[in-house]
Amino acid sequence: MELAVLSLSFLALLVLGVPVAFSIGLASVATVLYAGLPVAVVFQKMVGGMQIFSFLAIPFFVFAGELMLYGGIAQRIVRFANSLVGHVRGGLGMSNVVGCTLFGGVAGSPVADVSAMGSVMIPLMKKEGYDADYAVNVTTHAALVGALMPTSHNLIIFTLATTGIASVSVLSLILAGLIPALLLTACNLAAAYWVAIKRGYPIRGAFPGWGEVLAAFIGALPGLMIVVIILVGILSGVFTATESAATAVMWALLVTVLVYRSLSWKDFLKACAKACKTTGIVLLLIGISSAFGYFMALYEVPQKTGELMTSVSSSPWVIFLMINVLLFLLGTFLDMAATILICTPIFLPIAMEFGMSPVQFGIVMLINCALGLNTPPVGTTQFIGCAIGGVSVGEVMRSILPFYGALIVCLMLVTYVPLFSTWLPTLLNAPLK
Repeated sequence: MELAVLSLSFLALLVLGVPVAFSIGLASVATVLYAGLPVAVVFQKMVGGMQIFSFLAIPFFVFAGELMLYGGIAQRIVRFANSLVGHVRGGLGMSNVVGCTLFGGVAGSPVADVSAMGSVMIPLMKKEGYDADYAVNVTTHAALVGALMPTSHNLIIFTLATTGIASVSVLSLILAGLIPALLLTACNLAAAYWVAIKRGYPIRGAFPGWGEVLAAFIGALPGLMIVVIILVGILSGVFTATESAATAVMWALLVTVLVYRSLSWKDFLKACAKACKTTGIVLLLIGISSAFGYFMALYEVPQKTGELMTSVSSSPWVIFLMINVLLFLLGTFLDMAATILICTPIFLPIAMEFGMSPVQFGIVMLINCALGLNTPPVGTTQFIGCAIGGVSVGEVMRSILPFYGALIVCLMLVTYVPLFSTWLPTLLNAPLK
């Protein structure tokens, strides 16, 4: 009965439009009161859940992404991407995909990615004759790659959500996300090119030459170096994942203030304020989800979910498909951080039981959460893209299938071909569980 109170109160609050963090907290309090436990249990779990040193990586990565967003990195990345692929059919769409991938590696946030790249590329694409729905779909789907990049704070959140279930290192998860990120980019490029051919977008301009490509690359290189610094630093043992996040902030300040000289004092204050707001929301979710997770473990939610799923089928292929469907459905109603914190304790033990490593499951989880970011009713990246493009969500949804298809192809490959996520960690002797 306590489990019913926990689940139904949480769902009812979500339906009523209560913010996710408060829905989780109030559902936990309702369960405590019904079970006759001390209310202090909720607050003890909240405080304990947030008092972890590794959490320092989250505000640092968020702050680094905001500095890059306000520091003018996007324009230089757009120039480089356009010099590479801008001359092919649907060239601006292809440039958009490449640019979003590169900026996603710098910012580590799909929302920051679509805000920065969308504000540059969507108006430019509309001006060049591309349909608004195409411009928005290309941008919002390409921006999702940021969730898999080394600077993504969601990687840190997942490793912390696995506490007590498996020991997943941040390094393993960073390495595991690199090939799926490239795979997702390739799928997005294919979708953008296919739609460009179908709609008859013309070829505009010619290849500018390798000299222009090199000049554009040199201009964008200082910003792009943040990914290299993080990977090399962690792999060489120079600094930990938490220290790499602090290093990312220092590098972002160095590049935007001293190299590009594009970060004004006003924009710096905006970056600080946005980073504080995002960090506060994430840490609140982490604390409250710790209390929620305590009750899920107490009332054996993972075990009961596993029993229900195995009663349907004992085939790993079917189990993994069911996990993907459930994660996608939940991701359409919950924010990315909330989905990771709530669903990891439920589905990770089931996935491990059927042979999926925690590292592979982490990438599957992140891709599903990214797909949810582009799906109403939450659909944060989609709403931002539509606002920039001046187009309705309904119009964008009518032409979204090719881009959805690209994402689902990538998700299925990562789910059923473990090598996409496990080969690189195994090659570099990083643990998979």
